[in-house]
Amino acid sequence: MTAIKHYLQFTDLSASQYAYLFDRATLIKKKFKAYEKHQPLVDRTLAMIFEKASTRTRVSFEAGMYQLGGSVVHLTTGDSQLGRAEPIDDSARVISRMVDLVMIRTFEQTKIERFAEFSRVPVINGLTNEFHPCQILADIFTFIEHRGSIQGKTVAWVGDGNNMANTWLQAAELLDFRVNVSTPNGYEVDEKIASITGKINANHYQTFGNPMDACRGADLVTTDVWTSMGYEAENEVRREAFAAWRVSADMMAVAQPSALFMHCLPAHRGEEVDADVIDGAQSVVWDEAENRMHVQKALMEFLLLGRLS
Repeated sequence: MTAIKHYLQFTDLSASQYAYLFDRATLIKKKFKAYEKHQPLVDRTLAMIFEKASTRTRVSFEAGMYQLGGSVVHLTTGDSQLGRAEPIDDSARVISRMVDLVMIRTFEQTKIERFAEFSRVPVINGLTNEFHPCQILADIFTFIEHRGSIQGKTVAWVGDGNNMANTWLQAAELLDFRVNVSTPNGYEVDEKIASITGKINANHYQTFGNPMDACRGADLVTTDVWTSMGYEAENEVRREAFAAWRVSADMMAVAQPSALFMHCLPAHRGEEVDADVIDGAQSVVWDEAENRMHVQKALMEFLLLGRLS
């Protein structure tokens, strides 16, 4: 029996597997744009479990699975036993007997790991407090589309040391690029969470107190909201702490002339990014958002069918 392959964090796949996924996503997107049917997952079902609100994750997975020929079951804690203290083990055992794939968007990474432990089918991380691998998958694919290989390039992360920052660091070590990280004091990346080996390679990661220095010479500048879901009580404190970490035209000006700007969305113009940046010529946020669907289609296909010629 083939071992089940889960996708719980970026390090769950190898560099060669990512190369395959990016190639596959290119093909799948090309077919989508040409209105060419691509349905390798006929009669397969995806269960989507949401403990956190979602726009892009829900639409991209749901539309993507239908386009692959499959079907979708949507669950939240409010309309299932998941919100009534049923053990995660039991939910995993039951749900995974009825579907072929499970995507979970939740809070603690331990929840999704526990679910995967008892699941009979692949489990995909749609977002946790610690990691957001599907988003970084889309971000890197978007970079490749616009600028070619990300190997050897520099990504500037400006803002909170959150799940996105953690996942960027994992990706940098695995795919051999560099991340310059600038966060306010007290909001640094937790290296124990982010690191693959327990010690992040200095060739792939450097911290900067001044966000302008982090952006200098970067090939990609990216950020996220100052207050992620689950931290709303800290909103006012964070607005004050992050005031100097708004991505501005001046920051983009010290990056490479060909630098791109990305944001995983939703965005708050005038907070973590100025409107003239996110709506400017260097921004690829709409391609980035669309590409969630294309890379996730490649991922779901891979987890269920393996490599296809």
